[in-house]
Amino acid sequence: MIFGLLLLAPTAHAEAAAAAPVVDKGDEAWMLTSTLLVLMMTVPGVALFYGGLVRSKNVLSVLMQVLTVFSMITVLWVIYGYSFAFNAGNPFIGNAGKLFLRGVTTTSLSNTFTSTVKLPEFVFVVFQATFAGITGTLIVGSLAERMKFGAVLLFTALWFTFAYIPIAHMVWGPGGFMLTRGALDFAGGTVVHINAGIAGLVGAYLLGPRQGLGREAMRPHNLTFTMIGASLLWVGWFGFNAGSNLEANAGAALAFINTLVATAAAVLAWLLIERVFRGKPSMLGGASGAVAGLVAITPACGTVGPMGSIVIGAIASLVCFWGVSGLKRLLKADDALDVFGVHGIGGIAGALLTGLFTAPVLGGTGTADFSMLHQLGVQGLGVLVTLVWSGVVSLLAYLIVRALFGGLRVDEESELQGLDITSHGEAAYEP
Repeated sequence: MIFGLLLLAPTAHAEAAAAAPVVDKGDEAWMLTSTLLVLMMTVPGVALFYGGLVRSKNVLSVLMQVLTVFSMITVLWVIYGYSFAFNAGNPFIGNAGKLFLRGVTTTSLSNTFTSTVKLPEFVFVVFQATFAGITGTLIVGSLAERMKFGAVLLFTALWFTFAYIPIAHMVWGPGGFMLTRGALDFAGGTVVHINAGIAGLVGAYLLGPRQGLGREAMRPHNLTFTMIGASLLWVGWFGFNAGSNLEANAGAALAFINTLVATAAAVLAWLLIERVFRGKPSMLGGASGAVAGLVAITPACGTVGPMGSIVIGAIASLVCFWGVSGLKRLLKADDALDVFGVHGIGGIAGALLTGLFTAPVLGGTGTADFSMLHQLGVQGLGVLVTLVWSGVVSLLAYLIVRALFGGLRVDEESELQGLDITSHGEAAYEP
C-alpha cells in the first residue's frame, strides 16, 4: 500500500505542476512592449495629431491637455480605477478590494484568455492604464480651442470615474453586463471609441461653437504634425490591438495583420471618396482614413479574418467621411476635431461589423453555430448601452463642472487671443 502511494506521488505531483499557472517571459515581454506602444499612441501620437489640426494660437493648449489628462487618469487608475474595473463585483461595477493596488504584488497573477497561462498582475494593470488614459485624451479634440483647462481636468476625472470604469467593467470585467451576454469587443470599440465619441459630442453641444465658425477660416495650422501623429497612432495601435490578445501567439498575429490591412484599406477608400466628391485626395483625408480604419477594426481585430478586415476598413472610411461632413451638418455641433464623426461613428460601425465578419462563412473565428443575427443584436445592445450610459454621465459631469467653474468656456477675449497665451502663458511659435 505504501509502495503504491509512493509510485503515485510523482505522478500526482507532475499533474499538479502541469496544471499550475505558467508565467511566460515571452508574453510578459510582449505585453510590456505593447504598453509602451499604446503610450506612444497618446504622447506624442494623439497630441501631435490634434495639435496639427488646431490653429497655431491653440496648439500648446491641446498638447498640454493631452499630456495632463493622460497623466491624471494614470494616477487615478492605480488608486481606484483598476479595482472597480477589473475586480469582481456586480454586472456594472467591480469592488474596492484592490484600492491603491492592495494585494497586487510581484507574485500576484492576472488571467489572460486561457486558464493556464497568466501574466504578472502589474503588467496587466499598467497595460490597462494606458487604455484608460488614451480614451480620456480623445475627448479633448471635441473641446479644443475654447474650454477652460481646469474644467477639462475636472470633467475628465468625473467622466473617468462614472463612465469609463463602469463600461470597462461591463465589457471586460468578471461578470460584466455585456461580457456575460457574449459581446465581442476585442480591444475597445465600445469602451474606448464610442465612449469617448459620445462624451465629446455632448461637450461640443454644451460649449457651443468656436467664435467665428463659419465666418472665418479655421484650417489646420500644421498638417505635418497631423501626419506624424497619425503615423505614430498606426504604429502604436499594434500594441493596442495585438497587445489585447494578452499573449504572444497566433491570436496576436491575427490582430496584428488585421490592424495593418484594415487601416491600409481605409486610407485608400478615404482618398478615393475625396477624389470622387471633392476632386482631389488630401493628406488630411489620408490621415483621417487611417484613424477611421484603426478605430473600426479595434473591436473586430481578434475575431475576423484579413479579408473581412479590408472590407471593415473600407466601410469605416465611407461612414466616417459621412460622419465628419453630412452628419456633422445635421447635428449642428462644433465637434472641433471630429471626435464623434471618426471615433464615435467608426466605433459604432466596427462594433456592428464585428457581429457579421466574425462568422466563419465570412472568414472569422466564430464557432460553427455562430449566428450573425444574434450577434448583431448583442453588439447593438453594447453600442446602445455605451451611448446612453456615457452620454448621460457626460451631460451630468459637464453640468457639475459648469456650475463649479462659472462656465465651461474661457472668456471671449481669451478665446480670440488664443489659449496658449491666456491659459498657459507661452506660445508655440515666436513672432
